[in-house]
Amino acid sequence: MPVNTILGLFAKSPIKPLQKHIAKVHQCCEQLLPFFMAVAEDRWDEATVIYGQINQMEKEADVLKREIRLKLPSGLFMPLARTDLLEMLTQQDKIANRAKDICGMMLGRKLTFPADLSQDFQAYIKRCLDATELAVKAIGELDELLETGFRGRELQLVEEMVKQLDIIEDDTDQLQIGIRRKIFARESEFNPVDVIFLYKVLEKIGDLADQADRVGARLELMLARN
Repeated sequence: MPVNTILGLFAKSPIKPLQKHIAKVHQCCEQLLPFFMAVAEDRWDEATVIYGQINQMEKEADVLKREIRLKLPSGLFMPLARTDLLEMLTQQDKIANRAKDICGMMLGRKLTFPADLSQDFQAYIKRCLDATELAVKAIGELDELLETGFRGRELQLVEEMVKQLDIIEDDTDQLQIGIRRKIFARESEFNPVDVIFLYKVLEKIGDLADQADRVGARLELMLARN
């Protein structure tokens, strides 16, 4: 039976909600850049507003997650393994959680960073957002993959996206190392507890790219099974 006929057996495709979820997750992450710019300029009221927006988007992503878990078909003719889709959903959801955690941690301590490191932080965040954006694009191709039976040009396109996620994740690791070194060289300028939290924030920003890469890895596994 053709894949498109199988999909026609369902009242709703399980793919569209998954795509909607990761789009919301990326939308949440995109607010990190204006949040950090507000923090860098001591605009804490604005940063608080942005955090509220991130928190709301994360809640909306949670609602989508619960709906997917409750409504995901479990019948014999599922075009993709239910366990694979649920694991993909879990990895996507962790990205939004990290974004909320980053802002909450910085607001909770009014945590700042050296002004001359602002560009480094922005470059680091932008590269991590490249990963979340690419994960959205990769998941967005699932419909076409199903229609083509996981073959041809569409398969090559998604495989290339997965490779690019690995590259971006490596880039963010190097950017993080560079910022860590600069902070380490100036640790004496900071409150010791703030230094610890700065390193934690750095790590959590990097987790955005790590989690996006895990989404790609899960997608790659799904491709290998079909």
